[in-house]
Amino acid sequence: MPTNILMPALSPTMEKGNLAKWLKKEGDTIKSGDIIAEIETDKATMEVEAVDEGVLAKIVVPEGTADVAVNEIIGVIAGEGEDAKSISAPAAGAVPAKAEAPKAEALASATAPAAAPAPAASSAAPAHSGGSRAFASPLARRLAREAGLDLSAIKGSGPHGRIVEKDVEAARKGGGAKAAPAAAPGVPAAKPTAAPIAAGPSDEAVKKLFEPGSYEEIPHDGMRKTIARRLTEAKQTIPHFYVTVDCELDALLKLRAELNAAAPEKDGKPAYKLSVNDMVIKALALALKAVPDANVSWTDSAMLKHKHADVGVAVSIPGGLITPIVRDACHKTLSQISNEMKDYAARAKARKLKPEEYQGGTTAVSNLGMFGVKDFAAVINPPHATILAVGAGEQRVVVKSGQPAVATVMSVTLSTDHRAVDGALGAELLQAFKGYIEKPMAMLV
Repeated sequence: MPTNILMPALSPTMEKGNLAKWLKKEGDTIKSGDIIAEIETDKATMEVEAVDEGVLAKIVVPEGTADVAVNEIIGVIAGEGEDAKSISAPAAGAVPAKAEAPKAEALASATAPAAAPAPAASSAAPAHSGGSRAFASPLARRLAREAGLDLSAIKGSGPHGRIVEKDVEAARKGGGAKAAPAAAPGVPAAKPTAAPIAAGPSDEAVKKLFEPGSYEEIPHDGMRKTIARRLTEAKQTIPHFYVTVDCELDALLKLRAELNAAAPEKDGKPAYKLSVNDMVIKALALALKAVPDANVSWTDSAMLKHKHADVGVAVSIPGGLITPIVRDACHKTLSQISNEMKDYAARAKARKLKPEEYQGGTTAVSNLGMFGVKDFAAVINPPHATILAVGAGEQRVVVKSGQPAVATVMSVTLSTDHRAVDGALGAELLQAFKGYIEKPMAMLV
């Protein structure tokens, strides 16, 4: 019988994606492992592999279609001996009668394993069942709908209370969480009472403030919407606390120049070229290792104390930014960090990063020094509990041994989630960071 091709979930938090391109056309023979399509998420473009063999009988969702729901049927494969031309395509937007989560997961590229789960409240859109809000996976929502269960009455066991498949199955077997009765004919259904995040003036109200024809209207893409949602939620839910310190850079700049001059050649080019930012990443990772109580993530039920210092680095790309993660940065050499970041930056601009390369992490670095910014405060990106905002290194007059002197100074501001890292602990972490920056030889041993 024909096999449906479903929109795959390319990350734990993905609910929709754009079907950017079909790499096969109707009538083409498909083998298991063939790349059949390209899917765009808000952060990357990823390839989809076929797990079934046969002939691509129908393309249900044409390329270029935006906001295709996970597990929606996007195409149909005719099996051996079946007439591909006789197979009728389901309507676009159709969802299989039974959940086929394993198939959807198998369709995801073998090079994109699931990343560490992010807090559902900041990365998953709320699902509505009845008149209340619940955070649930797409599969859990569909299973609840089919079983006639009210999601708002189900307790989630996933990250931050996210409702997953096993929660729905448990509710179904237990006979609880039945859906609220339908409204009587002619009576409007109850609406959610929770106010939307960042409710403000309507689009039309804002437009009326400006003269018609004096602006160009540019629709938000998926990346910009995700950035807006996550950072709005971060500022609304995370009590930010800020600590700033000045670091002298002269010793670090001297060591950096010596290390770059000593770089061996590879294919006629230096094997590495260290930047100040590479050394900042290493220093922050070592500081987290030295102050392990700050290497944490907050959850409502427990503190997650991390065994590795995985440092995210904000990278500006067209239309927004992305934060690739340097895993276990405290145990990597400066040259490894440098080359890894160059690779991440190049692939980020081409939107070719895999979800596991930008999801998770324990802290982050945001550096605006190259723009001449002296200091600023960055917004924490959950599940991180901290983020370091790095300003420009500039020559300033400082006092040494009671006498004025000139030194290259960089201001850095640590934003902390005060629930997880309070002021004194944040100051201790920043003190450790400053120590590595001002005595950089310690980063080499």
